[in-house]
Amino acid sequence: MTTSLADHLRSLPDESLAALLALRPDLVVPVPADVSALAIRAQSRVSVARALDGLDQFTLQILDAARLTRHPDEGTTATDAVLAMATTGPHPPAPTAVRAALGRLRALFLLYGPEHALHVVPAVDEVSPYPAGLGRPAAELDPRTAALCADPAKLRRTLLAAPPSARAILDRLAAGPPVGSVPPGALQAPPIGTQDAVLADPTNGGAPTGSPVRWLVDNRLLVAVSAGSSTASGTVELPREVGLLLRRDSGPLGPLRTSPPPVATAPREPKAVDSAGAGQTMEVVRHTEGLLEQLAAEPAPVLRSGGIGVRDLRRLARTAGLDEPTTALLLEVAYAAGLAGEMELPGSTTGRYGADQQVLPTGGYEVWRAASLAQRWEHLARAWLTMTRQVGLVGRRDDRDRPITALSAEAERAGAPATRRAVLGVLADLEPATAPTPEEVQALLDWRAPRRSRGREAAHREVLAEAAQLGVTGLGALTSYGRLLLSELTSADEPGGDPLGLHADAESGDPSSAARALDALLPAPVDHFLVQADLTVVVPGPPEPALAAELEATTELESAGGASVHRVTTASVRRALDAGYTADDLHELFRRRSRTPVPQGLSYLVDDVARKHGGLRVGSAGAYLRSDDEALLTEVLADRRLESLTLRRLAPTVLSTPYQVSRLLGALRDAGYAPVQEDGTGGTMLSRPRIRRAPARVAVTTRTLDPLAAPKLPMPRLLGVVEHIRRGDAAARAARRAPAVVRGGAAGLGGGPVPAHTHSEALAVLQQAVRDKALVWVGYVDAHGATASRLVKPVSIGAGYLRAEDERTEMLHTFALHRITAAVLAD
Repeated sequence: MTTSLADHLRSLPDESLAALLALRPDLVVPVPADVSALAIRAQSRVSVARALDGLDQFTLQILDAARLTRHPDEGTTATDAVLAMATTGPHPPAPTAVRAALGRLRALFLLYGPEHALHVVPAVDEVSPYPAGLGRPAAELDPRTAALCADPAKLRRTLLAAPPSARAILDRLAAGPPVGSVPPGALQAPPIGTQDAVLADPTNGGAPTGSPVRWLVDNRLLVAVSAGSSTASGTVELPREVGLLLRRDSGPLGPLRTSPPPVATAPREPKAVDSAGAGQTMEVVRHTEGLLEQLAAEPAPVLRSGGIGVRDLRRLARTAGLDEPTTALLLEVAYAAGLAGEMELPGSTTGRYGADQQVLPTGGYEVWRAASLAQRWEHLARAWLTMTRQVGLVGRRDDRDRPITALSAEAERAGAPATRRAVLGVLADLEPATAPTPEEVQALLDWRAPRRSRGREAAHREVLAEAAQLGVTGLGALTSYGRLLLSELTSADEPGGDPLGLHADAESGDPSSAARALDALLPAPVDHFLVQADLTVVVPGPPEPALAAELEATTELESAGGASVHRVTTASVRRALDAGYTADDLHELFRRRSRTPVPQGLSYLVDDVARKHGGLRVGSAGAYLRSDDEALLTEVLADRRLESLTLRRLAPTVLSTPYQVSRLLGALRDAGYAPVQEDGTGGTMLSRPRIRRAPARVAVTTRTLDPLAAPKLPMPRLLGVVEHIRRGDAAARAARRAPAVVRGGAAGLGGGPVPAHTHSEALAVLQQAVRDKALVWVGYVDAHGATASRLVKPVSIGAGYLRAEDERTEMLHTFALHRITAAVLAD
């Protein structure tokens, strides 16, 4: 069979072979040496399984029809036989649809040969042992069952006599798969109708009950593949003939659907979908920034087993005002986007399980904060689409009954990007603004790629929920900017695209089409706010990065959203003064940014705090406290709230304490004073918050959507691969014509070239070939002691080695002279 497929591939033109490699890119990784190697790889189990995974339900059913109509002796089928079986049923498909499906199968070389003698690749039977969900023929299972199936009338009578419970089992197995497991003792229990003749026993649950499975086995409608016992389960199989008889109403292949199932949900208003999604994108960016700020203030320690602990995740969720699943999702996405990373603790030692680490924002977080809102969201969305993490596993338990934590290796799933692409691809192929239900999405996935979607229902629902949380979808439908983003990422995986992201890097200064579309939906960033009489600051929209930084330094956030509300307090003004602002700077900031007159109360507050600010000076003694105001120091020394500091006067203007500066500053501020810290020269030390950042990490947005998929090459490169395979095939045929002495045989044929039987004669032949630049057959012993031969063009001889160019691969090889056994000049 391998030779037959190899001969068929050799007869194809280069364009057809290149089309096969384009449809099945895994065949060129690595490049096959010749056509025979390509044929073997095309029939391998792994490659065939990959090809089957990409087929829709109707095409797989047509392939099953080809398998069921094969001739028992020759193993071939015909297009007419497949058409006859596929059109047998209450709702037969159009013959053109069947022929189109056969064309897809032949293009993938799952079927090959002429239309009257089509061969099925043998590995298809290994990957899917039950065509169309039907069992093996009765002749392969049991002779007595085969005798029953050979009498159609008797088979119908036996089937009609089946009790209702037994008929339900038959209908379930007829729908596929045809093999079922039975509980322990079911095949030893009495059949239905004879249970009263036996006594109760533990096998039957203590009461006399009949077994419908035992009745079916006794009447040859089921075959016991493994009988089992009273303590072990058994296995039964439905013969193919019985399954076909049970499918007489729906057809041998079951219901055939040539197109995807329709979506009953009416499309929504596109503007409403985009508005809902855009509003969610603002929340995602805000919550992600808040989460990273919490990590900057209090980094989360990394567990010895990897990831962050459940308690730290709960703390982050509680502080950010989110639930734990959403917090885990944003944390995973931020990590994948390169905004968060691990940093080793200073002074930590590397032990058996690694060094102590903490998770905190990276240096790329500052760059991300400076970008526009749409670009920040796009960065997160790209990371989500390409990260190999299944966030829905966080909080569950692994095989060892241990909880799966955020950022741990247990949540790694290489197929996660392909799952997201499949789910969003279903939404993208529908009419814009269509919001199907999760059940309808699953039905579409089951039709488009049934082998891939089987068993992944929970993962598909997780993708839909995460897409809604991240703003990729709105009101259940794919947004316009989400469609553009998916199209950009998918086009990078297409032949001739940009799988490495080189063009994206070159044009990184320009926003993408998805970011521009989202930017048009979002409210314009504002550079001003409204200060009210109660000292609240209302920002009527998303603030610009510069304004956001100023608000963070001078105000306290009270409520966030499309329009955020902040409040100016004594603590916020003091924090701004500690960061280096002066009273004049704050007056100028509020005057320049506010669109309303600055309230007098705000000016009084700033001046009052600024007047007190720096009245006290703190240094190290432990720590000292000095002031030019002796009365103020006397007041502090007499303040009972500060007795724990054990202050003592060193001079009329100096107090000291044995405690550190940080504790002295905190206690004074808690008591209502406004001290500032100074250095050894008496200069004021600014107390801006210390920013700790983890080492920069590369975001996963440069990855392709499916890391498991083989790279797709453009047609010119595929034609180059075909040329290489053709050359290797020709060289392989030539190698089979090598002289017998080179292949390790006896003497060559008479009248042919005279071989060099001795080592010295072989060296003479090689030296002559170097001078004449002639081709020579070289026989040698490889590193494993096996004899081999190559047709080479010698380049040089020296230092005990022969350097020659392989005629087949056009690569330069080096042969040790003591391993060369023979050399013959080629014709």
